[in-house]
Amino acid sequence: MKKVYLFLFLMMALSQTVNARVGGIIVVANTNNTPMVLTKQEVKNLFMGGALEVEFQPVVLPNNSPTRVIFNTKVLGLTESRVQSYWAQMRFTGRKKPPTQVSSQLELIEFLIDTPYSIGYLPKDTPIPDGLTVVYVPQ
Repeated sequence: MKKVYLFLFLMMALSQTVNARVGGIIVVANTNNTPMVLTKQEVKNLFMGGALEVEFQPVVLPNNSPTRVIFNTKVLGLTESRVQSYWAQMRFTGRKKPPTQVSSQLELIEFLIDTPYSIGYLPKDTPIPDGLTVVYVPQ
């Protein structure tokens, strides 16, 4: 019986990884009903502690999330270890505050809906609730 549960768990984990890799990601934001499109550089700046005209609050998925790995690679151009190293240095020097981290995609969506001018990323095939806007789609 334990083998069956282990097999099912591994299949679910693998399917989530495959879905994220095949489907890609999208960057979504609560823009307070303001139409907006961001460039890759603007998204990168936001998630690395930079600022734009509109002060967005970035929110990220957990370190072990396949969606986060894809976002870090495709948008930030960094590995997870490089991102962690960057934020450790920024925290130590007190220069920048890292993005808010949530534990799941559902929690990320809820955070975005509840927080005006927040921004995050999701698998491309995720249904986008009313009130959120796709602001960037990596190529």
